Amino acid sequence: MFSIKNDLLSISVKKTGAELCKITSVKHGTEFMWDANPDVWSSFAPNLFPIIGALKNNTYIFEGQTYQLPKHGLARNNNNFIIHKLTENNLTFKLTFDEESLKIYPFKFEFYISYTLSGSSIEVKHTVKNLDDKAMYFSLGGHPAFKCPVYSDENYNDYVLEFEQPETASRHFINLDSGLVTGKTQPVLKNSDKLPLTHDLFNEDALIFKDLKSKKVTLKSKKHGNILSFSYNDFPYLGIWAKPTGDYVCIEPWLGIADYENTDQEFTTKEGILNLKPKDYFSASYTIKIHNSHLVETRF
Repeated sequence: MFSIKNDLLSISVKKTGAELCKITSVKHGTEFMWDANPDVWSSFAPNLFPIIGALKNNTYIFEGQTYQLPKHGLARNNNNFIIHKLTENNLTFKLTFDEESLKIYPFKFEFYISYTLSGSSIEVKHTVKNLDDKAMYFSLGGHPAFKCPVYSDENYNDYVLEFEQPETASRHFINLDSGLVTGKTQPVLKNSDKLPLTHDLFNEDALIFKDLKSKKVTLKSKKHGNILSFSYNDFPYLGIWAKPTGDYVCIEPWLGIADYENTDQEFTTKEGILNLKPKDYFSASYTIKIHNSHLVETRF
């Protein structure tokens, strides 16, 4: 585990999967991330690469050959990340292709995850480098789980997600058995900037949004005000998810989406897939900002 801190926040990141696992107030120890309780959901903030969600039968086709990738790809839980950079305010991890990765993902790449701490904000930056002599196809995204409720005098229903502007948007459903997108939709927001959190909200898996105008969402407590804001300017898709029994909420910025049930499994035409030229690189970032009222000396 690697950690950095400033006067306000301390963050910790596991080498395995380069996974952010703690965001903690330096002054009074308040923790803002889910604790990965294995009885509910044993992850903190998986990094998703080179796919988002599930493939049909865990399989895709590239240049006539069939390959298999597990849900969310090969970065999650990967033990081959190395520490690339460690400074007072930055932790950067690198994952490089190898002979084993080429068997399931036939591209030569470097994948970097960088965590930069600045005041009460953490920028999470993903950089993909195509080391190959052919175009590289990929998606990437985040899956951070935030503690909800944060304080002992509240419960889950005291929380809402507040978007930066009113939204009229529908969710796109996932098949609970296969993890594939069904094509079914349901209106969730109607000219509203607030999504109340309830455990029942996630009975049918994640809420997947494709058409939000907002690029920032705030986790807000009815009792203690704004907890944190999450900005995702580089990401067109947003997932909101939790296990129905879990006291957390995942805010998931995605460049890509799970397969549809009727997919032909061709990787190059998969919805949301990105195309990176040989020897080129691509970057995308999201930012978590803890509101200062939760970082001062006086606790609620």
